Amino acid sequence: MVNKSGAGLAGVVAGQSAIATVGQEGQGLNYRGYSIYDLAEHATFEEVAYLLHYGQLPTRSELNNYTKKLIGLRKLPEALKTVLKLIPKDTHPMDVLRTGCSFLGTLEPENDFAQQYDIADRLLALFPGMMCYWYAYHFQGKEISGESDEKTIGGHFLALLHGRKPTKLECDMMNVSLILYAEHEFNASTFAARVTAATLSDFYSAITTAIGTLRGPLHGGANEAAMELIAQFKSPDEAEKELMAMLARKAKIMGFGHRVYTVSDPRSDVIKAWSHKLAEAKNDMLLYQVSERIEAVMRREKKLFPNLDFYSASAYHFCGIPTSLFTPIFVMSRITGWSAHVFEQRADNRLIRPTSEYTGPEPQKFIAIDARG
Repeated sequence: MVNKSGAGLAGVVAGQSAIATVGQEGQGLNYRGYSIYDLAEHATFEEVAYLLHYGQLPTRSELNNYTKKLIGLRKLPEALKTVLKLIPKDTHPMDVLRTGCSFLGTLEPENDFAQQYDIADRLLALFPGMMCYWYAYHFQGKEISGESDEKTIGGHFLALLHGRKPTKLECDMMNVSLILYAEHEFNASTFAARVTAATLSDFYSAITTAIGTLRGPLHGGANEAAMELIAQFKSPDEAEKELMAMLARKAKIMGFGHRVYTVSDPRSDVIKAWSHKLAEAKNDMLLYQVSERIEAVMRREKKLFPNLDFYSASAYHFCGIPTSLFTPIFVMSRITGWSAHVFEQRADNRLIRPTSEYTGPEPQKFIAIDARG
């Protein structure tokens, strides 16, 4: 007897997890019992990474040691630098991270599952340098070391990208953004990572699977699409007029609604506030005002709320981050959640093998090739 479900496994409980709760009462989000609001307001991303990886918030001593460990893991292998230089300039940056992650697995293989925590921390520490090394080589005409004096992962990324010390406001926004993107239960990329992990494949294969899944425009990439939408308008009034025309054509507007949240995305208001702060600090309110008008039109016309991706777009733009790197930032953050799920899957593993409902032809008699006409 086939247990039928909605399309895309909507509403299906596919397993148990102690890592996050998403969409309780249509809007909540907690990491290991801690509210996303509390974490975004009071924690550092490194604290949240520790929480997701090790199951509890670190003490001050544990956090200091963990931060030092991550800083010590930033060095790019020379062989990886060579590969990054060989990846063409017109490659999608997500393909760069996917390839870099897979190649690192050949240089520093997981020979025993006991290595999994160290590998997770290595990828967390290395992804910013991996991305920025390729970008600097192809778009800025220089080779960078992949290391910086910044202690935080967000600050490290900005320092490598711009070749300067980021402002406190920029670092604080990146810290919050990385926290907001860190974990989201059984989303497509996380579930894909768990499916791979359930076969007892290596850690790098699970994360490479996740990156490839996140690359799809129906999962990652919405913040890039949102930026492309927002940037084309010269005023809020123009944005409203054009958006109404787009809706009349039934065009899909990225950055709104969510498969799990039904009332609101709890992360959206948090990043929206940071977009506003940065707009004021940069004395450039246009993008923010256009974004607000688009939000108002979508609420009025479609009863849709903005998700995390929508205001992340303008927040990243105000920090001088190229639009093509928006989704790779997702990877730099979500590696923490992916890793936590791989750990959890391995700790109580069973091969993930669902069944399908057959919709093909009835049994047929085989016809010899010469009798097929």
